[in-house]
Amino acid sequence: MAAEPNVAVISRLGIAQTLAWGSTYYLPAMLAEPMAKDLGVPTPTVFAAFSAALMVSALIGPHAGRLIDHTGGRLVLVFTSIIFALGLAALGLVQGPIGLFLAWLIIGIGMGSGLYEAAFSALVALYGNRARSAITGITLIAGFASTVGWPLTTLLEAQIGWRGACFTWSALHLTLGLALNLSLPTRLAAQTAEATPLPQYPIEKPASDTGNLHRRASYALAFVFAATWFISTAMAAHLPRLLQAGGATLATAVMVGALIGPAQVAARLLEFSLLRKIHPIVSARIAASLHPIGALLFGIIGAPAAAAFGILHGAGNGILTIAKGTLPLVIFGPNGYGHLQGVLMVPARIAQALAPWLFGMCLDEFGIKSLWLTSAIGVGATLVLITIPLVVDKRIQRV
Repeated sequence: MAAEPNVAVISRLGIAQTLAWGSTYYLPAMLAEPMAKDLGVPTPTVFAAFSAALMVSALIGPHAGRLIDHTGGRLVLVFTSIIFALGLAALGLVQGPIGLFLAWLIIGIGMGSGLYEAAFSALVALYGNRARSAITGITLIAGFASTVGWPLTTLLEAQIGWRGACFTWSALHLTLGLALNLSLPTRLAAQTAEATPLPQYPIEKPASDTGNLHRRASYALAFVFAATWFISTAMAAHLPRLLQAGGATLATAVMVGALIGPAQVAARLLEFSLLRKIHPIVSARIAASLHPIGALLFGIIGAPAAAAFGILHGAGNGILTIAKGTLPLVIFGPNGYGHLQGVLMVPARIAQALAPWLFGMCLDEFGIKSLWLTSAIGVGATLVLITIPLVVDKRIQRV
C-alpha cells in the first residue's frame, strides 16, 4: 500500500514553501521602491524583471516536474534551495538594470522548480493517490507566507537595507531551507501506487476516445488555472487602489488586504475538514465563483461591502490553490503527475506575469469598472469547471 501522508514531512515542506514564497513572490511588493531608487531605475522596471522571472518559471516548470516524476522531489527541491540562495545573493549585489534582470532570471529558475507545483509533485511522488490531504496541509502552512514575509522583509529593509534583506533571505535558504528539503524522504510512492487505485468512472465511449478526452480536460484545467491566477495576481498587485476607486478609504483598503490571508487559510481549513468528502471539482467550482460574487456585492453596495469582497476573494483563492494540486491528481492519476502539472501551469505563469500590467492599465482607464474584467474571467473559469465533471464522470478513467 502507498504510505499515509506524514505530518512531519508535511510540516517541513510547508515551512520550506513559506520561505520560498516569502522570499520570492512576495519580495517585490516590499523592496521594489527602495531597490529602484538605489539603482536609479523606474519602479516598473523592477516589476518587469519580476515578470521575466515568472516567464522563466513557466518554461522550467514542465522539466522540473518530469525530473520529480523520475527521481522524487527531494533532489529537485534541494537544488532549488541553492538556486534561490544564489539568485537572492546576486540580487543583493546588482548595480544596474542588466544585473537586476539577470538576478531575477536566476530566481525564476528556482520559482519554476521550487514553488507549489514542485511541492505538490513531490507529495504525489511520495504518497500517490493519498496526497490530497498532504497538498492541503502544506498550503495551510504556506498560506502565511505573506503574513511572515512582508513584515520580515520590511523590518530587514529598515534595519539593514534592501540589499541586506536579500542577503538574509539567501542565508535562510542555505541554512533553514536546505536543511528542510534535505530532510524529505526519497522513497517514491509510485512503486506501490498501484495498490490504491483511483475511483473508476463509467466509460460511455470506447477506450480509444480516452486520449482525446484527456486532452480536452487538460485544456480546460489549463484555462481555469490561467484564469484564476490572473485574478489572484491582479488583486495582489492592485487591490488597495481598486477598493479606493470603489469609494473605500485607504484605512479600509488596508484592513481588507489584511483579511485576505486569514480568509485563504480559513477556506483551506474548510476544504481540509468539511469539503474533503466531496469531489475537488465541486469545491473548485464553488471557489471560482466567489470572486465574481464578491465583486457583484462590492459593485452594488459599494464601500460597505469591501470587507465581504476581500473575504470572498481570499476564500476562493485559498481553495483554488489546493485545486491546482488535486484536480490533475484525481482526473489523471499519479503517473506522470509532475510533468503534467508543469505543463498545465505554463499558461498560468504567463497570465500571472502579465496580470499586474494589464489590470493596472484597465484600472487607470476604467476605475472600479475594471472588476467587470476579473468577474468575467471568474465566471468563465466557473463555467469551464462545470463541464469537467461531465467529462470526468462519463469519460475519464485511470491512465
